Amino acid sequence: MPTSAENDRKNTRSVLTVSDLNREVKQLLEGSVPLLWVGGEVSNFAAPSSGHWYFTLKDARAQVRCAMFRNRNRSVRFALANGHEVVTRARVSLYEGRGEFQLIVEHLEEAGFGALMRQLEALKARLQAEGLFDPTRKKPLPPLPTTIGVITSPTGAVVRDIIQVLGRRYPAANLEILPVAVQGAGAAQQIAAAIELAGQLQRCDLLIVGRGGGSLEDLWPFNEEIVARALANCPIPTISAVGHETDTTIADLVADMRAPTPSAAAEIASARAVELSQALTGINHRLMRAIQLQLRHLTQRATLTGNRLRHPREQLQNRAQRLDHLELRLQTAINQGINNRRVHLDNAMRAFSRTHPQRQLQRSSQALQQHRLQLQRNMKLLLQQKRAQFTRSNALLNSVSPLAILDRGYAIVRDESDKIIKDAAKLKQGQRVRARLASGEFAALVE
Repeated sequence: MPTSAENDRKNTRSVLTVSDLNREVKQLLEGSVPLLWVGGEVSNFAAPSSGHWYFTLKDARAQVRCAMFRNRNRSVRFALANGHEVVTRARVSLYEGRGEFQLIVEHLEEAGFGALMRQLEALKARLQAEGLFDPTRKKPLPPLPTTIGVITSPTGAVVRDIIQVLGRRYPAANLEILPVAVQGAGAAQQIAAAIELAGQLQRCDLLIVGRGGGSLEDLWPFNEEIVARALANCPIPTISAVGHETDTTIADLVADMRAPTPSAAAEIASARAVELSQALTGINHRLMRAIQLQLRHLTQRATLTGNRLRHPREQLQNRAQRLDHLELRLQTAINQGINNRRVHLDNAMRAFSRTHPQRQLQRSSQALQQHRLQLQRNMKLLLQQKRAQFTRSNALLNSVSPLAILDRGYAIVRDESDKIIKDAAKLKQGQRVRARLASGEFAALVE
């Protein structure tokens, strides 16, 4: 037999239900573990009609259940499927219903170089479909730009290379540096903002946007959509000079010209300078020869013209006669124009009198009076119809009314609990009842 002390200990034990236990563990996990970045392979992916996603995240030695709710998975920009390598930002939790440890995913992205390449190819396809790579939309470069803008890092070798090439090939050009970050967080936004600013200020005739070589991640700002759209919308001709000759970015495809290196971009910008200098020298020689030939030709013409020159009085008479003829033609044209304008004005006055506001107001007033009379007739007719309908409904209601039955000499009999008595067999001797007549009621005693 258990002792009284053992019974007391049993009565004082705190026993949790399974629901309480799971709830306590869930609160403990969610309150003690911060948001985590967790990567792995997707398996057992399910997307029910609710819009939520459920999947397992696994590696070679372990797995964990994950849930990503609809308001979060809407921001995922690729079609998630089994086998995808992903990186998630999630909070640790517990599914109380089954006591299962799980991750609640807040953010999900593809992992690794392959994800970047898929993202790059998807953006390329979308921008190409929009026509941003179309050669017909590219602007021609100015042959001799007065001011060349360079959007790049102010401390890199790109600026030095461009300054050296332009100083050697095209020293007359003004150089304006727009310093930006060319890699890392926020670089794409800075590059796009610099392009838009240059387009708004319109101080440059040509823009060079570039940086030195690097990995795909280093060059990624020049693969961002914001930079591509800034280049496409820039009113100034642009040269993209990103990386080495083997590197090709979306900026290279959208810009009006692609240079394999920043130095090559400076050479392209100044390509016409030497050619034009040589061409100007040749033009100068040809121009001097042409001027000499023209002088000889004009001298000969002057001699011939002098021989055919008539007396100034005759020239003046001819000019005076032609002036009189032009004056008569001008007067005729003026009179004809005045007559045409007068006819046009008369026609306009007649048309205006037909559309005068007073006449419009009279016609509108007459129409309003006709509508008012028609409305009154319709209201009278509707009122008559409703009155006749009411009379018929009232007669029908009276015909089925219990009061009408009482008027024919009948009575309604109720017992003490106010229930209607329909069967005399249910009455008892000495029972009190009340009878309702067409006019008034009375009490009775059953005998």
